[in-house]
Amino acid sequence: MKPWLMVAGLVVAVGTAACGDAAPDLEAVVADLGLEPIEATVEAEPALVDLGQALFYDPILSGNRNISCATCHHPRFASGDGLSVSIGQGGVGVGTERTMVDAMLIPRNATEVFNRGAPDWHVMFWDGRVSGSPADGFVTPADDQLPAGLDSVLAAQAMFPVASAGEMRGNPEDEEIFGERNEIGELGDEQYVEIWAALTDRLVAIDGYVDLFAAAYPEVPVDALGFEHAANALAAYQATAFDLTDSPWNSYLAGDTEALDEEAAVGAALFLGEAGCASCHAPPLLTDQAFYSLGVPQIGPGKDEEAPEDLGRGRETDDPGDMYSFRTPSLLNVSVSGPWMHDGAFSDLSSVVRHHVDPVASYESYSVDQAVGPSLQFTDRARYRDPLLASVSLELDVVPALSDSQIDQLVAFLDALTDPAATALDALVPESVPSGLPVDP
Repeated sequence: MKPWLMVAGLVVAVGTAACGDAAPDLEAVVADLGLEPIEATVEAEPALVDLGQALFYDPILSGNRNISCATCHHPRFASGDGLSVSIGQGGVGVGTERTMVDAMLIPRNATEVFNRGAPDWHVMFWDGRVSGSPADGFVTPADDQLPAGLDSVLAAQAMFPVASAGEMRGNPEDEEIFGERNEIGELGDEQYVEIWAALTDRLVAIDGYVDLFAAAYPEVPVDALGFEHAANALAAYQATAFDLTDSPWNSYLAGDTEALDEEAAVGAALFLGEAGCASCHAPPLLTDQAFYSLGVPQIGPGKDEEAPEDLGRGRETDDPGDMYSFRTPSLLNVSVSGPWMHDGAFSDLSSVVRHHVDPVASYESYSVDQAVGPSLQFTDRARYRDPLLASVSLELDVVPALSDSQIDQLVAFLDALTDPAATALDALVPESVPSGLPVDP
């Protein structure tokens, strides 16, 4: 049993108490559970962060020189893109302003990247295809092609969007923006070593990047640089730039008992106890980084050969018990990171909570109008519906029926998990990048 549920009897009483009585009882629950505020990530070397910032916003890392990491993880859109599923290669613009043109829809929601430098993180992507640590090693799609020297699981993650044809690499028939052949798109899906080497060649051909690499890695000669050095810099930048922990909830845990209003305090008590949320959204990151099927309505293009379905973790493990399962998302800064779920099926948090309460009813009443973005369809044919709903994880059984007022209280608590700075990140975007390519084209 999760430690946060061992005191459920105490918290049930709090959850049903009048709002005015909630805060003192919540203090006792927090003390009993030993909950502490999440700590800010230790800052990285400034030169490494500077290199990572340039790389994060530079379209040079895409085969067609037309899309950057920030295109789908933009400060203006709370380190995501505001869309249910992202618009990949061939799109124009950023965030909710991005248009399809001759583009590819990415099967899944572009997650926010808040607080990914925290040492407790060990699983990346919705399906967990990258996991591990420098001490224990990494499990990735590249297997033994993954180079040594990666500093974190976040750095390991940074190796893979550039290798995805739909996200950044492009396709063999593509011409990049200057009308030249896309030498990276011509490489195969599993030619990771060659993809990373080709990207490194691009970078070290640019004087500005040679200087940035020299400052970040003064003891590494140019001809010894690999894409792992770029990935470490990308991770260092994300870990510092998006390290936002100054939420009302974190302030409460740090001792400011006035940081939560009464509705959010009751919601916190529900979250930790009666509603069962913390059994999966475990402190301090508010995720257990495990995989569950919630019976989420499937929208968008679907994933690879299973399209229009997305089998989630099951695609990675071939375990029937993992079908339609996705990693528990962190709830830090959750109120600004919608649309929510692996495919962005819901655009308001009340609907997300209601889906947890009764996945079948939520599925049956679902309308794709709740999604954000173009060309989205609800995959609702009996062939897909029945196995999806049959897969719903037993862990959802801990979620009781909740009244409308209790759902509002939970949403108030979810709102209190957001650092106000998460809505004011425009200053992170540089005016230019070393390649000379346009930032936010």
